[in-house]
Amino acid sequence: MKKQSITIPSIDWTRWQPDLLTTLVFIRRHQQVLLIHKKTGLGAGKILGPGGKLEPNETPIACAIRETEEELKITPHGLQPMAELFFHDLAYPKIKIYVYVSDQFSGIPTETLEAAPLWCPMTDLPLDKMWADDQFWLPQVLQNEPIRGWFYFDGERLIDHRIESITVVF
Repeated sequence: MKKQSITIPSIDWTRWQPDLLTTLVFIRRHQQVLLIHKKTGLGAGKILGPGGKLEPNETPIACAIRETEEELKITPHGLQPMAELFFHDLAYPKIKIYVYVSDQFSGIPTETLEAAPLWCPMTDLPLDKMWADDQFWLPQVLQNEPIRGWFYFDGERLIDHRIESITVVF
């Protein structure tokens, strides 16, 4: 019997509910972006932006600030919502991510038990060490182009995706 393939259009996104609500933060400075080498949890070993799971009754922006403070010991200021990302995967929880960018922060990026800071040129992102979906949305977000994206993974393998430009973000 042939295995039915799942694609972005075959998922009923009107009824889709995330198991986790999370955030990501990308701080820009002098044509560079502050990333982290993730040490623990989902994505351990990968390079990504600081962020994490919303706590009960926490707003996405409050979560973004809290997680950046916990992971890098800095406080982002003037966070701008830039993307909503939806991840469907049979091997992992379904995740909705609120993505923010900022050009301002206070403190000094400091390594913690969760993450090590890493400044990267925005024109030379370490995509080979990041999640497979990042190549399809992160460059646009770093250039202040708001997007909404849907991704279907099988474990760590990206099967299908769709990106759309938007004018209003969450």
